[in-house]
Amino acid sequence: MFFRLTNIFKGILSLFIKDLERKNPEALLELEQENLRKQIANFNQGLAAHAGLAERLMSQVRKQEAEERELHARTTAHLRAGNKSAAAQNALRLQNLGRELEENRRQLAQAEETYQNLTKAREVAVAAARSKIEALKGAINDLRMKTAMAEMNEMAAGMVSSIGGSGDTLNRLHEMVEEERTQAAGRARMARDSMDMSEVNLKEAEMDALADQALADFAAKEGISLPGQEATPEAPANRSMGGSNPQSESQ
Repeated sequence: MFFRLTNIFKGILSLFIKDLERKNPEALLELEQENLRKQIANFNQGLAAHAGLAERLMSQVRKQEAEERELHARTTAHLRAGNKSAAAQNALRLQNLGRELEENRRQLAQAEETYQNLTKAREVAVAAARSKIEALKGAINDLRMKTAMAEMNEMAAGMVSSIGGSGDTLNRLHEMVEEERTQAAGRARMARDSMDMSEVNLKEAEMDALADQALADFAAKEGISLPGQEATPEAPANRSMGGSNPQSESQ
């Protein structure tokens, strides 16, 4: 019974986690990227250790090659000098050193080949993982964009349905606005018709008459004839002034 309950709990937890992963693919992708970085770091540590082993083998090979050259020279010198015992001992050491050197060279070649293969495998694996990650990033972005577009389309469809369903309300609102506008226009017309314009017209005529009179006075003073008005001749001077009366002359 406990085992069955444990399986049910694991199943529920697995569904919950799977749902979280579906809702947050970016977080899962970031976790995989972090795991990839850790794997690369661990692989690089192992590769560095292998490279160190190859360097030690290379150093040992170089040391043995130098020792081989020295033993070869000693053996040759003792043999030419007639020191057969010393030459034999050096020849034996040279023979053993040759076998060790050959083995170390073989191990060095294998280590170098393994290092190159590991380096190539790392580059290929990292390139493949990065390519997959970039493809997943593009797929996630496309998913987000399509999800957003679907939500916008659903929202637009809901708005259309909502606006279509509120047609009666809009019609009633339009009727109320038209009724208020008509009443306001009627009140404005009634106020305009009830306004007493006689006094205003009288005042306007008075102002026009005063303006015409002022213009006529100015024109008369300046001796200018207004359009539609003939020039008024000046009154003749008094004949009695500066002239003689004919009757008086006859007397």
